[in-house]
Amino acid sequence: MSGHLMLHAQTGVRVDLLGADVIDLTAAARTLARAGALLSIEGPNEPNNFPINYKGQPGGGAAFNWLPGWLLGWFPDWLLGWLPGWPSWLPVAKLQRDLYSAVKNDPELSRYPVFHVSEGGAETDNVGLQFLTIPAGAGTLLPDGTQFADYANVHNYVSGVRLGYVDNQAWQAADPTLDSHWDGLYGEYGRTWKRHFRGYSNAELENLPRVTTETGWDAATPEEERIQGTVLVNTYLAQFKRGWRYTFIYELGEGEGGGGNQGLFHQDWTPKLAATYIHNLTSILADNVPVATPGKLDYSIANAPSTIHDLLLQKSSGVFELVVWGEQVTGANSITVNLGKTHAIVKIYDTTLGTTPIHILSDVNSVPLTVSDHALILEIQ
Repeated sequence: MSGHLMLHAQTGVRVDLLGADVIDLTAAARTLARAGALLSIEGPNEPNNFPINYKGQPGGGAAFNWLPGWLLGWFPDWLLGWLPGWPSWLPVAKLQRDLYSAVKNDPELSRYPVFHVSEGGAETDNVGLQFLTIPAGAGTLLPDGTQFADYANVHNYVSGVRLGYVDNQAWQAADPTLDSHWDGLYGEYGRTWKRHFRGYSNAELENLPRVTTETGWDAATPEEERIQGTVLVNTYLAQFKRGWRYTFIYELGEGEGGGGNQGLFHQDWTPKLAATYIHNLTSILADNVPVATPGKLDYSIANAPSTIHDLLLQKSSGVFELVVWGEQVTGANSITVNLGKTHAIVKIYDTTLGTTPIHILSDVNSVPLTVSDHALILEIQ
């Protein structure tokens, strides 16, 4: 706790507080809230990998992982319950339900968001964790109307569950309806990946409040570090563009958690390229003043393939920041950004090269760009 409070005082960092003890968790949350250091409260972390015990009942786990999910889907819950060692997720669901109720009924905590259990798609019995609030007629073990969270919570690692580097790596990981090689929103809240329990429709998933509390990319060699840097910047951009409220990168320092080389910094705390590229992005876009009424920029992009994406932002000064990023593993594409009218100054930044413009154009109504695997930023005045 003292470390969290020190970090907040020195840097403004706020904490997503997670755990599996309702009383201790809410007590700690109140301490952080009083200091202005609390961001959110989260339920148990990956109960499939880290089972919990709630009120004397074990919950979570991932028995029979050697059986495919489609086969498990044929077995009714009452039959599975008789199998030796079959884990129930009912204690996990009850803990999350009680945590949500405790937070929302606490005058000091009620305004803070509650994030759902991560990896709820691994539930072995249909307890309803594929919903924020269990809807009428869901047929789950807990009753209709049970409330769990304000935000869906996934660990949709951009690296995917089948490791590889492909075009649109970050864009696909952020897709709320994709059922593919990423542990995304669909597999947790659309149709659970373990036993295929039905959750939200694709249309509902598109608008579901959601956060990513873990995503990352492993990098050990210089070339891997460059890819890590471009992919993680693309991840922040794709997640924001596709409606994710918060995105947490795992992890800050090498070796702070599990194995691998997913840190933004080496073990001696020298920055990897990912730290530098993210720093460049946030430095270029930095602005602490909200824009009450955003303006409009009548822009279009000619000749853009499916691997090129764009995000329009505006600073409080009125300046537009148009982020154009590519997710093409090899090669590059020549495109033209049409600005709709003539603008006095357009500055072009490359997030892999630094925080100063690589080009400054005057009195232009279009900008030619060559886009490959990373982000460029057009600052338009």
